[in-house]
Amino acid sequence: MARSSSTRLSVYAALAGNLLVATTKTVAAAWTGSSAMLSEAVHSFVDTGNEVLLLYGMRRSQRRADPEHPLGYGRELYFWSFIVALLVFALGAGVSIYQGILHVRHPRPISRPLVSYVVYGLCCLFEGASWLVSLRQFKAAKGSLGYYEAFRRSKDPPSFMVLFEDSAALLGIAIATLGTFAASALDAPVFDGIASILIGLVLAGTAALLARESKNLLIGERADRRLSASIMRIAEAQSPISRANGLLTVQLAPNQIVAALSLEFADDLRASAIEDLVRTLELEIRRLHPEVVALFVKPQTGRSFRESIRRRLG
Repeated sequence: MARSSSTRLSVYAALAGNLLVATTKTVAAAWTGSSAMLSEAVHSFVDTGNEVLLLYGMRRSQRRADPEHPLGYGRELYFWSFIVALLVFALGAGVSIYQGILHVRHPRPISRPLVSYVVYGLCCLFEGASWLVSLRQFKAAKGSLGYYEAFRRSKDPPSFMVLFEDSAALLGIAIATLGTFAASALDAPVFDGIASILIGLVLAGTAALLARESKNLLIGERADRRLSASIMRIAEAQSPISRANGLLTVQLAPNQIVAALSLEFADDLRASAIEDLVRTLELEIRRLHPEVVALFVKPQTGRSFRESIRRRLG
């Protein structure tokens, strides 16, 4: 629950920062006529909408299971995270590249470039504050893992989405600042359009990474290997169990996992004894791993388990 609260805090921080940035950039774009500034304004409005969708997905994913959705609504978070990635690509990247192409073909000089520099400085402060919050949260969650490895292994899209969005926003501000400087100092307004295109490419690359990870979670990724190993150890410690054959897990949400455990029981065990053993095993697994919301136990021999795996994997 503490991890969920810290993730929510980083999303709220990003939402507040993006609202301030979007408003500031919109006023500046209208005042200066800068294409890069307009692209940055669109980018910030898209990011603001994205944070709202992430908060909506987080809230929806916490709903209790019901007869129509017996495993709950955890994957709603992954669905809305995927939608956010598509919006970054379609709206943020698409509009930025389109605006840049228009200004490259029909360049217009930037009026009052000093205003643009002041706005970019303010936006850097707003985005930087949000970035620091999201970086601190992600750093605490990743533990000893490297940043890229933690990103690939993460089961909590908002934690890395906010960090990626804020990083892309800061890089976009740097590109827009350089574009404005080149356009005004060299009296070549075409650089303003080029900066807008580069911002769009940054957003497209960010969106592609986010979409790939969100898609993998949406279609069903296995849980962390350390959790699987722990469940296997718990099962093997139960003395009447002859062998723990294997385990299949599916991540439904950051704190919701479904597990299917294959066990081989001693031949002389009665059905009532097996039932008591499974109940004890489930209570122990839930005690140590409350994120396991559903555990299915299948009694079978090791040979049957291996054959079923072979058939499923072709």
